[in-house]
Amino acid sequence: MSDTTDEKLEAAVFRRLVQHFRERSDVQNIDLMGYGGFCRNCLSEWYKEAAEEMGVEISKDEARERIYGMPYDEYKEKHQLPATDEQLRRMEISVAKNKLARS
Repeated sequence: MSDTTDEKLEAAVFRRLVQHFRERSDVQNIDLMGYGGFCRNCLSEWYKEAAEEMGVEISKDEARERIYGMPYDEYKEKHQLPATDEQLRRMEISVAKNKLARS
């Protein structure tokens, strides 16, 4: 497979992942983070980092809007529920695992 084809496939998969997250607003970020080790905010940070590596200036808010499909504050108001103690516990464990994986 050529590099160009590979990049096109990766871009298509990324777009589908973002669309899936937009459609599944019932899935809370804290649950994504607690079980998967990443969430929509992580994707927006990775998006911003990739843009900067390519010399493209993008703000944190702009990157989040690209992932959420709307301003982050609007998304939170519409879809984000208060975190439970169990969700916070799982997220803390997951964040610790992420730190170990990076070291």
